[in-house]
Amino acid sequence: MAATATVRNAGGAVPAADQPMDPKRVVAFFAMVFGMFMSILDIQIVSASLAEIQAGLGAGADEIAWVQTSYLIAEVIMIPLSGVLARILSTRVLFALSAAGFTMASALAATATNIEQMIVYRAIQGFIGGGMIPSVFAAAFTIFPPSKRNIVSPIIGLVATLAPTIGPTIGGYISHAMSWHWLFLINVIPGILVTAVTWSLIDFDEPELSLFKKFDWWGLASMALFLGTLEYVLEEGNNKDWFNDEHIVLGTIAMLIGAAVFFYRVFRVEFPVVDLRAFANRNFAFGSLFSFVMGVGLYGLTYLYPLYLGRIRGYDSLMIGETMFVSGAAMFLTAPVAGALSSRLDPRVMMMIGFGGFSAGTLLMTGMTADWDFYELLLPQILRGCSLMLCMVPINNIALGTLPPERIKNASGLFNLTRNLGGAVGLAIINTMLTQRSDEHYARLSEHITWSNPAALNWLNNVGGNYDSYGLDGASAAVKKLAGVVTQQSWLLSFIDVFMGLTLLFFSLIFLTLLIKRPAAAAPAGSGH
Repeated sequence: MAATATVRNAGGAVPAADQPMDPKRVVAFFAMVFGMFMSILDIQIVSASLAEIQAGLGAGADEIAWVQTSYLIAEVIMIPLSGVLARILSTRVLFALSAAGFTMASALAATATNIEQMIVYRAIQGFIGGGMIPSVFAAAFTIFPPSKRNIVSPIIGLVATLAPTIGPTIGGYISHAMSWHWLFLINVIPGILVTAVTWSLIDFDEPELSLFKKFDWWGLASMALFLGTLEYVLEEGNNKDWFNDEHIVLGTIAMLIGAAVFFYRVFRVEFPVVDLRAFANRNFAFGSLFSFVMGVGLYGLTYLYPLYLGRIRGYDSLMIGETMFVSGAAMFLTAPVAGALSSRLDPRVMMMIGFGGFSAGTLLMTGMTADWDFYELLLPQILRGCSLMLCMVPINNIALGTLPPERIKNASGLFNLTRNLGGAVGLAIINTMLTQRSDEHYARLSEHITWSNPAALNWLNNVGGNYDSYGLDGASAAVKKLAGVVTQQSWLLSFIDVFMGLTLLFFSLIFLTLLIKRPAAAAPAGSGH
């Protein structure tokens, strides 16, 4: 077959390395990238504005968390399912329907008048929008030749990491400048355009409708039960004191039952809802492991920085967004550098540099005090943003770049699932550590604040005297203020503990990188031509 011919198979069309790209496909790909950006952005865009949504809907403190949780549970079910759906329906139909459904669900979320409606609309939004994310990864490694991967891989890596990072920033600006309704309405016009462009231009593959007869409905139900309850347990576990809560216990039992049925079906049925054979590829397995850990770092720090700024510094959502913008800017500027390096450096070396930079950034945060502000957080955020891009590009290439095209669609769903699950597991561990360590630090600090401690007595007398001069009960006010100082310090020390844990985690990955086999240099995904 001529070198410039197009190879068609079950996985789609794979251009030869020297084939010029069809401009129509390039436009379609960038429309898909923008759709993925909207879907990932909506995970975090409401995080900085939950208080405004809660006030607008009259929701309780426990209920408002489900605006996030319902989206995440629904999305985590759809992401691995998208590989099978793309084969049955084709990428064109799946992506266009996902973009259209996501747009309509966004409009519905803006019209919600109570918390129940909002939770349902967010679940629909997450489930349908989740179909767009793996499709972009699959398209990037299917329609583009290896010679173009130093361009497309940084693009999808940038979107996958930048969107959740700048979500709080964008959300903070929108809710302050307009209202929380616009957090969802901003998706409508772009969503319509993405739907129209992808429906008109995507021609990467053909549907295989005959596979619908073999679809494993029991596998789908068990996977939904398994992943849905897993996400619920991880999201709500710390708030409900884990297994001391009946709902968490029941959720765990349901998760184990769902997992048992799901894995049984995966290895027994002819056409499983998720094909796990991609994990037999050593590079894909390691790439997915690194993606899982990157999810811990990506979503963990996107959560930790705003929490510190809000709880310790007293920032509002707009001020948090302005401070967090640094990481996004660093990612954006590093993306072309990472793309250029990916064609010149061993990917393992890039990953080592990235993991080292990430651990250096979190190590700097272990010296934090209650006075740290924008400038103290500047270097750690720059290191975080640059390092994420240096890691994500080679991880994407290692995981998906050497798989045969018929495995790409399914594998991209699994690959993206590992990142989301890493974020869920990471947040569960981080929240648990913060709660437990802050309680322990509070107890230890309180041991030193006794009536026999001269320093504590002097502090109480000085502060109390200030209140007495205004005719207030100085003693009570001083004790209350001292309790607040101890609480703040205990939280600060627990933040330091978490950052130290992240430092050790990412530093250990430097050595784990040595176990990866260096991928063959730019071998086409479908090399049989």
